Amino acid sequence: MKRPVTIFTGQWADLPFEEVCRKMNEFGYEGLEIACWGDHMDVRKAATDPAYVEEKKRILKKYDLGCWALGAHLSGQCVGDDWDPRVDTFAPPELAGQADKIREWAIEEMIYTAKAAAAMGCEVVTGFMGSPIWKYFYSFPPTTEEMVEEGYNKVVKLWTPILDEFDKLGVKFALEVHPSEIAYDYYSTQKLFEKFKNRKALGINFDPSHLLWQGMKPETLIQDFPEKIYHVHMKDAAVTLDGRSGILGSHIQFGDLRRGWNFRSLGHGDVDFEMMIRCLNEAGYSGPLSVEWEDNGMDRDFGAPEACDFVKKYNFSPSTVNFDGAMEN
Repeated sequence: MKRPVTIFTGQWADLPFEEVCRKMNEFGYEGLEIACWGDHMDVRKAATDPAYVEEKKRILKKYDLGCWALGAHLSGQCVGDDWDPRVDTFAPPELAGQADKIREWAIEEMIYTAKAAAAMGCEVVTGFMGSPIWKYFYSFPPTTEEMVEEGYNKVVKLWTPILDEFDKLGVKFALEVHPSEIAYDYYSTQKLFEKFKNRKALGINFDPSHLLWQGMKPETLIQDFPEKIYHVHMKDAAVTLDGRSGILGSHIQFGDLRRGWNFRSLGHGDVDFEMMIRCLNEAGYSGPLSVEWEDNGMDRDFGAPEACDFVKKYNFSPSTVNFDGAMEN
């Protein structure tokens, strides 16, 4: 099983698309998970203009890169979130402060994203769904069960028409299980699948870093939902609680060593990647291993090539023989 080693371009969207392609080819990557912002992917153009798609494919081919997934985290967040000023940064500036118009734009954008993925030959869109109840994370003032149910039901109502379009196009949506999403840990993910009646269009973009700092064993998501692992992010995190720092981060910016945890470049944190790969092998996952490079304490041009080598080191296949089979008569 040869899984392609790719990188998510979301953290590189300040650079032109072709420059990112050139860099990642030099770093040793085999493909990109293309972010749908910056100049990396305009989903409305990709959905309606074959020449735009051909130009993207030409650039990818020039640098010997493949593309198996598009990343639509920003527009997806705007679907499920109730408006606050932060959402404005993800939507077109002319919609700032207009909650209903932002959500309407986001729903349209996600449908265009599915069409863009199909045009690019991608079977998966990764991203976020947003959450109208994440603000109720800590249950004081008290959060009732009815409020939680209402939040899940709202997400189902908003996302069902989107996933209907994904179904029509043969594209799957892989939710990155992540704090601030409707599904952010094991049981909230289980509940989301139940609410959607386990529909095939909705699965997981598995990212261990977001689970590790919450105290989970990330691989349990692979073991218990093997058929739902549609895409994989390779990302590390380090928990460094020292008696002063808290697991919630103290509203201190990422990279600050006072934080109780930080994202780290691959191999510099606490994720057990060997166990993760063994579980992916057991689940039969053969899709990309996509580096999402986030480490405010390290230069990205140093960290990204190192991360590529790290993934290749752990990208082993399951055995095709019984190791002691040669002992049989």
